[in-house]
Amino acid sequence: MGFSKDEKSIRLLRAVKTLFFLITMLISLLLFSAPVLLVIADTLLPSALLSASLSPSSLSLQTLSSHLQNYDFRYSLIDIPLISILRSAIIICVYCLCDGPRLSRGPYLGITTMCSLLSLMFVSLKASVVFAGKVRGGSVRATEIALFICSLALAVGHIVVAYRTSCRERRKLLVYKIDIEAVSACKNGFPRYQKILQEQYVQ
Repeated sequence: MGFSKDEKSIRLLRAVKTLFFLITMLISLLLFSAPVLLVIADTLLPSALLSASLSPSSLSLQTLSSHLQNYDFRYSLIDIPLISILRSAIIICVYCLCDGPRLSRGPYLGITTMCSLLSLMFVSLKASVVFAGKVRGGSVRATEIALFICSLALAVGHIVVAYRTSCRERRKLLVYKIDIEAVSACKNGFPRYQKILQEQYVQ
């Protein structure tokens, strides 16, 4: 049994509305979970890029110990993912310990900005030293460039997400404050209005 043209258009419109609603909900969920998702990405992506740059050997406890023992600021890249992991650990701890008012202004935004800026300065200095030696030697890998760019981009991302989270919590607190003031005004104003009506009725 076929559908008429109107029924098909109605079904198509419903499908589009449902799809739009699902996409909106997904975007809202991603925005709400942005700090956690960014911490996960900051923990995994630099480590994965470092492991790819170490091919044919992969990143393991043995290779990690070897790189730490032979660490040289001018050549070693093991500190880039370690900086990202340390930065992410501090940020997620502060995020979990902060409630609404502290997320709106105070520790979360301040500590996230400080950690991100310090890591930005370290990675930028590291990149200038490493690539200065690599350019002279003539061997710069794409994965190494991606590792530095990824670490820098994630540091900036932490600041942006912390700022947006702070703004969102400030808006929520403002709405909550307005609601509390409205309820208080109603509670204080209604008895006064009732008393005026009673006085007018007596007169």
